[in-house]
Amino acid sequence: MNNYLIPANTKQSKLILGFFTPVDLTIFGIGCATTLIMLFLFQGMTFQMALIVLLPALISGFLVIPVPNYHNVLQLLMNIFTFIMNRKRYYWKGWCIKDGEK
Repeated sequence: MNNYLIPANTKQSKLILGFFTPVDLTIFGIGCATTLIMLFLFQGMTFQMALIVLLPALISGFLVIPVPNYHNVLQLLMNIFTFIMNRKRYYWKGWCIKDGEK
């Protein structure tokens, strides 16, 4: 009968813990390390200062959080940026149209 079993998400096996690439973990690690260094440097903070100190970890965590239909928010933002910055006029050059070449 030739029934083939195709996994629903074959790319997930290439990811660390099924969600992260090495770049994602590097971004998150740098954000957390920056936050930890700032926590050690600034003692006796106000609430506003604590929020500023926590921003690197929060931003990097937001960028690597998984979202549906995309790998993560960083990938979604890169796709949006690529779409906005690339040309919007697409020229058809298929097999059914003549190129003008003889």
